[in-house]
Amino acid sequence: MALKITLKPNEKMIIGGAVIRAGANKCQFFVENNVPILRQNGIMTADGAHSPARRIYLAIQLMYVDEVRIAEHQKLYWELIREFVEAAPSSLQIVDEINELIVAGDFYKALKKARHLIDFEQEVIERA
Repeated sequence: MALKITLKPNEKMIIGGAVIRAGANKCQFFVENNVPILRQNGIMTADGAHSPARRIYLAIQLMYVDEVRIAEHQKLYWELIREFVEAAPSSLQIVDEINELIVAGDFYKALKKARHLIDFEQEVIERA
């Protein structure tokens, strides 16, 4: 069964590594096979990755959409995670859950869990 996607005017998304943008009007299309898909609200840009947790999210996003360079993105991910846990040991539970998803190759769920890491980071910053 195909996945039906409706994009708002000028909305962007990533499908299988390609960035797609709707024109001036709302558009609808169907994805007939299994490919990585991220809607605009789930896409992290390099400019938006301005904190350690956001850089981790970006590394996971790249693993999800760029299978060609996955080893490179995984190496970066493990470096970022090590540094994050050293700086915030209380993040270990969330990080362990993300790591399990990464090892299992479930990058989409890892992205969703990484949003919790971004929230955790923000809470730590607000408390400091």
